[in-house]
Amino acid sequence: MLYLYNMYALKKISMIGLALFLCLAVISPAGNNLSAHEGDMRPVKASQYIATLYKQINFNEAEQLDYYVFVNAMTGYMNLKAEHKLSPEKDIITICDYSLSANSKRMWVIDLSAKKVLLNTHVAHGQGTGEEYAKRFSNNEGSHQSSIGFYVTGTTYTGKHGNSMYLHGMDEGYNSAAYKRAIVVHGAGYVSNDFIAGTGRLGRSWGCPAVSTDVSERLIDLTKDGTCLFIYYPEQKYLATSAWLKDVAFKM
Repeated sequence: MLYLYNMYALKKISMIGLALFLCLAVISPAGNNLSAHEGDMRPVKASQYIATLYKQINFNEAEQLDYYVFVNAMTGYMNLKAEHKLSPEKDIITICDYSLSANSKRMWVIDLSAKKVLLNTHVAHGQGTGEEYAKRFSNNEGSHQSSIGFYVTGTTYTGKHGNSMYLHGMDEGYNSAAYKRAIVVHGAGYVSNDFIAGTGRLGRSWGCPAVSTDVSERLIDLTKDGTCLFIYYPEQKYLATSAWLKDVAFKM
């Protein structure tokens, strides 16, 4: 009887240990400080992959992209890829952090296969969105405001700003009218250090993520035809409801 009791007790302890292990397994990976944001409770495999990838990316002389912004961007990227919304030919993601000053280089183009930053540059927000800092966003025609969320890049065309690239908004109610509103990537003279020096802030668009004419050709060539563009802003309603920020179907 004593033997059976000891075996029963050992089994109970083992079950408790297993439960504790499973609980700890969903905590964000060690070594990443998420204290400024909500904890990442996405599936372990996906969060571990994202954490490892972030550590491996060579930022070189580029500004360091915030880890939490990267987690959100990669979550959407992986979900878009799982839904076959992205080109299988390119492992490129473009991330714009609109929580930062427009005077900072807040756009990153990252090659996920090579694990390196290809481009880190200035990007404009809309006139209706704010001055130096972005504050207001809209999906409405005529608002001259930027739209947050996930986009899939389209084909190129030649317009009044020269070579430009269509964008297809993937977040209903947030950027789904982007194509109709002619929200595109293009070069602009008001996106430059000279403009910042003269006015104290970067120039503003009518809602387009406009970039410097010095980098627009390269940027468009790197990202056209089916890559992911994510415009981040800490709007809690969007972060809580976007279909692309749900649990990742990990198929990388």
